[in-house]
Amino acid sequence: MKVRVQNHWPPGHIRTPAYLRGKTGEIEREIGLFNNPEQNAYRLPPQQQRLVRVRFTMAEIWGDAAETPDDVIEAEIYAHWLEPA
Repeated sequence: MKVRVQNHWPPGHIRTPAYLRGKTGEIEREIGLFNNPEQNAYRLPPQQQRLVRVRFTMAEIWGDAAETPDDVIEAEIYAHWLEPA
């Protein structure tokens, strides 16, 4: 399933890499449910969130500057940061 990482910049403790925001990738697999670390950081009662591994091509991340455009990077991202692409 293709997804896009939301491109917003809330203040505070964020666990989604800035260089992946706004980028499109494909869910490689579901990891499971975990406490939301963004809530944990502020000692708020954490909600359980789905954690998924998303695969991005270097071309998607770096555009024309990608030395090997077909290589991939995988990142574990909480589902509340993802939207259908």
